[in-house]
Amino acid sequence: MSNHSSLPGLTRQSITLRKNLRKKLDSRVKPAHDAVEVHSTGLRRREFIALLGGAAAIPLALPLAARAQQGERMRRIGIFMDLAADHPQGQARVARFLQSLLELGWADGRNVQILTRWGAGDTERHRNYAAELVAFAPDVILASGSPTVVALQRATRTVPIVFTTVADPVGGGFVASLARPGGNVTGFTTIEYGMSGKWLELLKEIAPHVKRVAVLRDPTLASGAGQLGALQAVAPSFGVELLPLSVRDASNIERGLQDFARVANGGLIVTGSPSTGLHRELIIALAAKHRLPAVYPFPHFASRGGLISYGPDLVDPYRLAAGYVDRIIKGEKPAELPVQAPTKYELTINLKTAKALGLAVPPALLARADEVIE
Repeated sequence: MSNHSSLPGLTRQSITLRKNLRKKLDSRVKPAHDAVEVHSTGLRRREFIALLGGAAAIPLALPLAARAQQGERMRRIGIFMDLAADHPQGQARVARFLQSLLELGWADGRNVQILTRWGAGDTERHRNYAAELVAFAPDVILASGSPTVVALQRATRTVPIVFTTVADPVGGGFVASLARPGGNVTGFTTIEYGMSGKWLELLKEIAPHVKRVAVLRDPTLASGAGQLGALQAVAPSFGVELLPLSVRDASNIERGLQDFARVANGGLIVTGSPSTGLHRELIIALAAKHRLPAVYPFPHFASRGGLISYGPDLVDPYRLAAGYVDRIIKGEKPAELPVQAPTKYELTINLKTAKALGLAVPPALLARADEVIE
């Protein structure tokens, strides 16, 4: 074993560099009994000393660089979901967000610390968890659903917030405008009010006999009134009567649909909101029980047994949200990041449910579907 291996501060890399430098010097410097001058075209003495010192510093510089990297501040990200922790859609959305963060170089426990809270549609939880997440002192918070944004805005006006699954951020008072959000909030919307009329069109196409339509919406949200207003604007042209029903809680939904179904020729439109998402399974089951043809706002309703859905994918925006979170951590401001709307809406038809309701789906409607569940 070389004796150099026992010398402190030296590694094989520095020893090799020293040997190479010595060979280069020996080839260009005269013998010791001659003049000690280094040829002007060769390696100068001070360059040699500097390089030699640099070689010895290599094993020290590497640990210092590693320590500098390790010394970088651990970033913090809060995740505030309005669904319950065991909700399949909620789990899928968080998984997409975390995977996208990883692809951008952010790994939980390595260079970022992530705190996740699930509101489950409970107002008290929203308030408590919002305070808890703000106290966590995050660099940015991902907020899913309008109620979580409302709670967070009451807790902070400075911590950056990136929202998803929000229908009307301007009407909700979250941003000044879509192009220039201002403040500490930006994100990704789910629904444009103009598309709400499409739900009524689809309902009449798949169930022409429908004359009365119950509209499940959350009256506490600006988006609930906006979607209902868009439906009311087109209802006369389809010859139907609309009956708004609130989605305050499970018992309220059950009573409302039971009373509505007592009269024949009824149909159902479920608007987009955290509350309808939270009670998805109940709403689908009640529609089947009371034999109500129903149109839903997002694909996951039809995949779980709903008759027909028309709306955007709710998982992909979490990939986009990770991009905004990354940009904010790196120094950009929410006020400068425009709110983005969906660019693609998917039509999904569940033929099994149609058959159970005794409905024959028109071939033209089937041909337009992005997905048909058999």
